[in-house]
Amino acid sequence: MDEKLYAKCAAQAEVLRALGHPSRLYIVFQLANGSQKCVCELAAALGADMSTVSRHLSVLKRVGILEEQKRGQMIFHKLRTPCVVELLECIGRTIEQSLQAKLSSLR
Repeated sequence: MDEKLYAKCAAQAEVLRALGHPSRLYIVFQLANGSQKCVCELAAALGADMSTVSRHLSVLKRVGILEEQKRGQMIFHKLRTPCVVELLECIGRTIEQSLQAKLSSLR
C-alpha cells in the first residue's frame, strides 16, 4: 500500500465527513461568494440555536474550510477554501445527471 497516498485519502475523507451534514453544507453556501457572517446570522438563516451552529462552524474550521475574523466583540466566519463550493456544485450536477438517467430508463 502507498502510505502517502492513503494518508492523503484519509485527510480528504475527513474534509468530506465535515461536509456530510446538511446544516454544514447550508453554511458553506451561505458563505459562498466571499460572504462573511456571524453565528447569529447563520443561526437565523438555519433556524437553529447558536450553540448548534457554533458546533457546526467548529467542525468546518477544524478541517480548514472556514476561518474566522474578530471585529470588536463579534466573530465573522468566511470560507478559507472557496473552491469547496465548486466541489459541491459538481456533486449537484452528478445528482442531476443520475436523476436524468433514472428518468430516461423509465421511459
